Amino acid sequence: MELVLELRGEIDHHRAESLRQRLDKEILESGADKVIFDLSHVTFMDSSGIGVLLGRYKLFATRKLYLFGANETVDRLLTMAGVYSVMPKYEENL
Repeated sequence: MELVLELRGEIDHHRAESLRQRLDKEILESGADKVIFDLSHVTFMDSSGIGVLLGRYKLFATRKLYLFGANETVDRLLTMAGVYSVMPKYEENL
């Protein structure tokens, strides 16, 4: 089963903990083995956002996790941080 989680707005240290909790709850309750984080509506991300994503990778390592739709700035950050090496871009349309 596939789960698409749409993230919105700024993902920074102010939102990181509540976002972690919400994502974990959604993933656990869905039972999905494939999770796509839709970043199409993320306007800003800092290192806390990277931590949220990498934490989900570590916590849900038995699932396939993908990133979709990052804008140019967020995409550059994810590339520089090496996030795509563990959570590849989802290349299909949602």
